[in-house]
Amino acid sequence: MALKLNAFTTQSPKFALPQMASLRSPKFSMASTLRSGAKEVENLKKPFTPPREVHVQVTHSMPPQKIEIFKSIEGWAEENILVHLKPVEKCWQPQDFLPDPASDGFEEQVKELRQRAKEIPDEYFVVLVGDMITEEALPTYQTMLNTLDGVRDETGASPTPWAVWTRAWTAEENRHGDLLNKYLYLSGRVDMRQIEKTIQYLIGSGMDPRTENSPYLGFIYTSFQERATFISHGNTARHAKEYGDLKLAQICGTIASDEKRHETAYTKIVEKLFEIDPDGTVTSFADMMKKKIAMPAHLMYDGRDDKLFDHFSAVAQRLGVYTAKDYADILEFLVGRWKVQDLTGLSGEGRQAQEYLCGLAPRIRRLEERAQARAKQGPAIPFSWIFDRNVGL
Repeated sequence: MALKLNAFTTQSPKFALPQMASLRSPKFSMASTLRSGAKEVENLKKPFTPPREVHVQVTHSMPPQKIEIFKSIEGWAEENILVHLKPVEKCWQPQDFLPDPASDGFEEQVKELRQRAKEIPDEYFVVLVGDMITEEALPTYQTMLNTLDGVRDETGASPTPWAVWTRAWTAEENRHGDLLNKYLYLSGRVDMRQIEKTIQYLIGSGMDPRTENSPYLGFIYTSFQERATFISHGNTARHAKEYGDLKLAQICGTIASDEKRHETAYTKIVEKLFEIDPDGTVTSFADMMKKKIAMPAHLMYDGRDDKLFDHFSAVAQRLGVYTAKDYADILEFLVGRWKVQDLTGLSGEGRQAQEYLCGLAPRIRRLEERAQARAKQGPAIPFSWIFDRNVGL
């Protein structure tokens, strides 16, 4: 999970929906900006309309000749990226961490799980549910990767390294939502029907990371997202341990470990792009950061709360699960990881992008410090995921 930073907020940091994309690409499509009214959503006689729709969508902004770059490094990807996938027989599975329904002690194991869950506050469950919903929207993320020119799975079972990676990455990630979903179901602390509705709404709405069909932008986005998710799940593990639920801590920590391994793969791809095309890669990195990295679940909706994503993000910020500081730290990490400051031989545009990126993390931190100084205690609002109990923002 990752949250989009709105650095200019004057209250406790919020993570708003993406701003309108620029029209710098010759190809773009318009979509309604209005959310379907509740009556329309409930009226089965009318055509289905996603409850969240995107303003302007830019497509195919990468020059076609650059597709050849990705074809030329397929051999490199096979040797250097596919090694970050684990054989299925060596992978953990959700059942490894859950009560065994085939055992005579199943009911007792569930009782013990529910007893541990009773000691955990509602605010933690809001964040854990939000993380789980984000993981459960996995079909959208595979779809997003398959929009990227030059690396998409053209047939659904393509043998190219890029396609193999996308399918196997999806298969590994699929375990995350499965595990968290089953844990939450057994815990008895959450309204599963409301959660299931939120997942359906989210997958139906999709996502718009504004990667413009460009694998440059796409792999920069996934590098950032995987590190953000690693941090978020790591922090939910830490909180679970503090609350005394060591099994839940193990669950969250195991998921975080997967995210770290996936982060390594995506950052290696971008590192290779910096080696081959430093100018194009640094300008893409700057472009992605100027648009701001949006959480994959930024179109989240539960049928009730029009600002559900903002509210979930505010709770995660307050609990320290994922914060504006984390956003700046990830940016700083990637700038260092890809040695942006050391790039030479750049064009004028490339040097401007380099300067922008190297100065951005400190700027975000300064703005965040000012925002925190002005921040006021947020109101307590009901979350449908926890039976409309109130949680402070």
